[in-house]
Amino acid sequence: MKLNDLVIIGVAATTVVSCAPAKKEYASYELYPVRSGSLSEMEYAPAATQFTLWSPTAEEVRLMLYDAGEGGHAYETVTMSPGEEGTWTAKVEQDLKGKFYAFNVKINDKWLGDTPGINAKAVGVNGHRAAIIDLADTNPEGWAEDKRPSLASPADVILYEMHHRDFSVDASSGIEHKGKFLALTEEDTVSPDKLATGIDHLKELGVTHVHILPSYDYASVDETKLDENKYNWGYDPQNYNVPDGSYSTDPYKPEVRIREFKQMVQALHKAGIRVVLDVVYNHTFNTAESNFERTVPGYFYRQNPDGSYADGSACGNETASNRPMMRKYMIESVLHWINEYHIDGFRFDLMGIHDIETMNEIRKAASAVDPSIFIYGEGWAASAPQLPEDSLAMKANTYKMPGVAAFSDEMRDALRGPFNDNHQGTFLAGLPGGKESIKFGIVGAICHPQVDNSLVNYSKAAWAEQPTQMISYVSCHDDMCLVDRLKASIPGITPEELARLDKLAQTAVFTSQGVPFIYAGEEVMRDKKGVHNSYQSPDSINVIDWRRKAQHADVFAYYKGLIQLRKNHPAFRLGDAELVRKHLEFLPVEGSNVVAYRLKEHAGGDAWEEIVVVLNGRKESAKLTVPEGKYTVVCKDGFISERGLGTVYGSEIVVPAQSAIIMYK
Repeated sequence: MKLNDLVIIGVAATTVVSCAPAKKEYASYELYPVRSGSLSEMEYAPAATQFTLWSPTAEEVRLMLYDAGEGGHAYETVTMSPGEEGTWTAKVEQDLKGKFYAFNVKINDKWLGDTPGINAKAVGVNGHRAAIIDLADTNPEGWAEDKRPSLASPADVILYEMHHRDFSVDASSGIEHKGKFLALTEEDTVSPDKLATGIDHLKELGVTHVHILPSYDYASVDETKLDENKYNWGYDPQNYNVPDGSYSTDPYKPEVRIREFKQMVQALHKAGIRVVLDVVYNHTFNTAESNFERTVPGYFYRQNPDGSYADGSACGNETASNRPMMRKYMIESVLHWINEYHIDGFRFDLMGIHDIETMNEIRKAASAVDPSIFIYGEGWAASAPQLPEDSLAMKANTYKMPGVAAFSDEMRDALRGPFNDNHQGTFLAGLPGGKESIKFGIVGAICHPQVDNSLVNYSKAAWAEQPTQMISYVSCHDDMCLVDRLKASIPGITPEELARLDKLAQTAVFTSQGVPFIYAGEEVMRDKKGVHNSYQSPDSINVIDWRRKAQHADVFAYYKGLIQLRKNHPAFRLGDAELVRKHLEFLPVEGSNVVAYRLKEHAGGDAWEEIVVVLNGRKESAKLTVPEGKYTVVCKDGFISERGLGTVYGSEIVVPAQSAIIMYK
């Protein structure tokens, strides 16, 4: 038997055979060996299962085998052997399907504690032990034939951000598998008013991509106590490469969560909708007890000059994407979700903590599989990461990352007010100062001769090379939803005014040359009882009440109309900076709180020769001059109809208060 094939079968859990060398010391993290090939830690076959753990500073490594995903003692302990490139290996010549395992690493004469490894692909309840399964067994019927819905250009993307519980857990959803992956597989579900909910609602609305909040195995919800309805968004990563058990019908069976996640993707694909996964590689839930730290202490996290953990995430740590094995890990993880789960896009949480090179390598790897996979993220960090700013994937550096998009807080806050003050309004509240920042968002954060960047709220220069690198939005999960924000920033707002301003805000979003993004439930005017950060608020705060779809039928119809208008008219999604500069021209406006522009010369090959869009944030009607002509009005006073709402002749129009006009020649 060769040393690296050493296996101990049927020994007591306390037995150890030490054949390990002394721990290796490295002068810096940059000198750690890099494991070549796949980072897989468990390769199952009926005859034997191969285990490989990268832990270059370990003195010893144990592999423990268990009958169950929680409780009980290991029925076998296997001493792993040192291998190449900092790895430790063991081969168990039994059929281990259905068993569970964990590793324990010894460094400086101290055992660090059990870990499923950094790369578990299946886990038991609560993710503390990895599971031995054959992933091929988890494929639903027809999985091999599953295909991504067609997407001609990133300019065609329309994003809908949702959380599994919010979307389906309320009784009004009419959905059986409330708060589960399977909720998005159910057809013909309706509200008490017999209006479509669930996947049929998404089809009716017309979105192209569902962005699901973190759905990997996260730490804060106890999967053994799901009757407690404990809520979290999931930004507390534990195992990056396996779905979370709280969204499955049986968290104790490792294959169930995997199969149900795939069924969800398959159902959305059949409905013509792509799936975006929210990924949180920038930090882990805990540090000392994390899988990273229990495997290779220090390596996967950045440190401050004094050696303490850096914390650019404000969650206790920040990961070191710039180190070769963390970069490799992130790339492989993304590819695992693409290849195993058929995921169509990724939203990177606090992308500004990652380095530019890593994001470009991820883009390159995803494009090699399918160039239409969409990648975007938050172009900021909670505080300054421990890398030079010019090397980080911050919003200002988006132009250095072709094919990667970032959120535009310029346009968001110019419309509704600053993130750090819920009671401060701007354009929608009728207050001056947001016009140039809205124009910045309308062109997609690119350089445009009519945008004065010196007057833009946060960015004094264009940061996107192409308009498809900017995410256009007015609200998302981790802030007040739009209804709550309007109520907080406009004291005494009436229900009628609320609906008008809601529609006006989204008109800016959906006519922007950036990629439009809406928060689930905005189309039925959801609220969260004024809670700004509802990440662990109960269902009563976070849930979407589907009775609102009937109560706010006009708002839903308006959102649906905006989406259809964008889909039908390429002028609103030119997808190219030169075309935007050529065809999009801002019109002169007297005074503040009105933004007007035209899309001219059959922009993007549009059937409409010229389109005029006016956004009026004033509390009174606005009169302005437009190029002479005969126009058909398709959007006015909170209504949309491509068949036409009337005709305008001449060169002067009046736009009703707190509303938009869209018309064409």
